[in-house]
Amino acid sequence: MLKTILNSLLFIAIAAVLVSCSDPKEDKKMENLKDKISQFVEVEIKYDESLLDERQKVVVQKLYEASKIIDDLFLTQVYSKNVEIKNKLQNSSDPEDQLTLKYFDIMFGPFDRLKDDEPFYGSEAKPLGANFYPEDITKTEFEDWIKTHPEDDEAFKSEFTVIKREEGELKSVPFSFEYRDKLSKISSLLKEAADYSDNESLKNYLVKRAEAFESNDYYESDMAWMDLKDHKIEVVIGPYEVYEDKLFNYKASFESFVTIVDPASTEQLKKFESFLTEIEDNLPIPDEHKNYERGSESPIVVVQEVFSAGDTKAGVQTLAFNLPNDERVRKAKGSKKVMLKNIHEAKYEKLLKPIAEIVLTEDQLKYVSFDGFFNHTLMHEMSHGVGPGIITIDGRKTEVKKELKETYSTLEECKADILGMFNNLLMIDKGVYPESFRDEIWSTFLAGIFRSIRFGIGEAHGGGNAIIYNYMLENGAYQYDEASKKVSVDFEKAPEVLRALANKVLMIQALGDYDAAKQIIADYVVESESMKILIDELSNLPVDIKPVFQIDKTNQL
Repeated sequence: MLKTILNSLLFIAIAAVLVSCSDPKEDKKMENLKDKISQFVEVEIKYDESLLDERQKVVVQKLYEASKIIDDLFLTQVYSKNVEIKNKLQNSSDPEDQLTLKYFDIMFGPFDRLKDDEPFYGSEAKPLGANFYPEDITKTEFEDWIKTHPEDDEAFKSEFTVIKREEGELKSVPFSFEYRDKLSKISSLLKEAADYSDNESLKNYLVKRAEAFESNDYYESDMAWMDLKDHKIEVVIGPYEVYEDKLFNYKASFESFVTIVDPASTEQLKKFESFLTEIEDNLPIPDEHKNYERGSESPIVVVQEVFSAGDTKAGVQTLAFNLPNDERVRKAKGSKKVMLKNIHEAKYEKLLKPIAEIVLTEDQLKYVSFDGFFNHTLMHEMSHGVGPGIITIDGRKTEVKKELKETYSTLEECKADILGMFNNLLMIDKGVYPESFRDEIWSTFLAGIFRSIRFGIGEAHGGGNAIIYNYMLENGAYQYDEASKKVSVDFEKAPEVLRALANKVLMIQALGDYDAAKQIIADYVVESESMKILIDELSNLPVDIKPVFQIDKTNQL
């Protein structure tokens, strides 16, 4: 008995010594990683598979497999060392490395997208140009090269090339060559999917997009995507958004959305498609800067997301998208708005409602609604398709995104959110919404600002919302109460202040005024005092959802 007691005491003593010898720094790292991962609440993303017949299920499976490759492709676009780092973490049994891998997978790299790309693994800073340019390139070097080699201008600024340095010389390399191995596999899967499609418009898009991955010319396949008709499967796959390129906002990242059309919800929103010209008419800028040359088509599709990949899945999840971005396609056919209904439902319940309960005054909390949230996103996406696109400066035809360079994404997201509210108010004036919806629009969006700025104000959506919040607060449209630490909308002042801000941002785009774009970002993309206080109040809430896709789980069985 005595021996047993002594052995027990010895075991306790050894355990105590081991605990006392643990490294406090390592413990803190582990806790920090757990905190980072907990910012993303897991939500299962389901879809109604019964909407599909057996052949359509095969199409979806092929598109899912192609999208998994998009994830790998985007990983290489983000950072040159990403594959090496991921392999190292995957092959490690260290608990800290396993936690790091979880956050790495959420962020698609070792840089924290919620902290302005601050490294959470290693100490190297993320290159501004991601992996689209030589890591040590400067803006001056790039611009000087084009000045002395004007014949390279188009290829160097193309969304679909990477820039390399070989023996001191810069050169452009098409995506179709740089990523040829992965794109070849994706092309094969798209063609296989097309073989199973009984919808001719979907078959046409998939074949043309497969060819685009090989030719590096996406125009015809973008046109084919706009022509999708009577389809149950809504898919878009390819290089689109330029957020990852923070050097110039020139280079497009690969992404994919595999979705199923929600026919009832889509039918309900068809009434908005006819308002595009009236929305353009209503913009608070001189008529000479309005854009009536874009196509008048504005199809709106409500879908259930089956799977997303690449750029859209990195960090914060996309609610909706408005594509294509090619101004030539927009001029010919307009653009399509795709609303991800199941993602909206998840974010409203898990994020927006809890945020509203903390930041809004009691008298305005009652106005927060799912319809206010969903319809703002709809108008946000419609608003991407209006306003200046192709512009003329000193007799030279150019595009807003090329003139505003790295400021473009922040200004464009800001514009879309401003006009999202502005155009919802127009819909009330037109009798599409009831008058009672006015307060829902204002209060729901104000709560939504704090959902977006928690992504980091260095990110395009967060930065755009920081401009709106700080400008509206500065001009009395928003009120912050220090005693209660709550914010509210001044319903009387808000419309005119919003109109003034809309004019300011739209005119920067209309004139291609790069200096003015930099100035508004410097002035308003800041954490103002009340913003900091309110963000701190939200610190115990998740920042976004982490999708757990039903189709992933099915494929793992």
